[in-house]
Amino acid sequence: MSFHDRFQAMKAANDFSALQDAVPYAKFLGISADVRDGRVITTMAYADRLIGNTALPALHGGTIAALLEMAAIFQTAYEAETEIMPKTITITIDYMRSGAARDTHARAWATRIGRRVANVRVEAWQDDPAKPIAAANVNFLLT
Repeated sequence: MSFHDRFQAMKAANDFSALQDAVPYAKFLGISADVRDGRVITTMAYADRLIGNTALPALHGGTIAALLEMAAIFQTAYEAETEIMPKTITITIDYMRSGAARDTHARAWATRIGRRVANVRVEAWQDDPAKPIAAANVNFLLT
C-alpha cells in the first residue's frame, strides 16, 4: 500500500495512529498526529533521548526540526491529493526559545499548493501556541 493510500485511509477514518508505521522516523521520534478543525496537530512525546543539552535540559534542535518538517509533510498530505509523500526542497528554521523537557506540538498552514510545489509555514510550541519555540518555512515537491 502506498503512502497516499495509507494516508487517505487514515484521513477517511480520522484515525492517524497508523502514521508511525507509515513513517518509521516518526515512530523513532515518538511523533503522532491528530486532526482538529481541519488542521493536523503533530505531537512529539518527550523522551530522554531527545535532549541535546543536558545542562538545561533542552531538546536537541534536530528533533525540533524533524517535528516541524513532519508537521509540514502531514498537513500537505492532508490538503493535497498527492500520490507520493511530499519531498522537501528547502526548509528554513527559526529557533525562538529552547525546547523544555516536555511534549512538543506543531501545526502547519499550506500557504500555496500548486500542481508541482507546495509552500508551507509551520510552528512548534509546548505550553502555549501563542509562544512558539520554533517556526519554519518549507517548500515541497509534489510530483
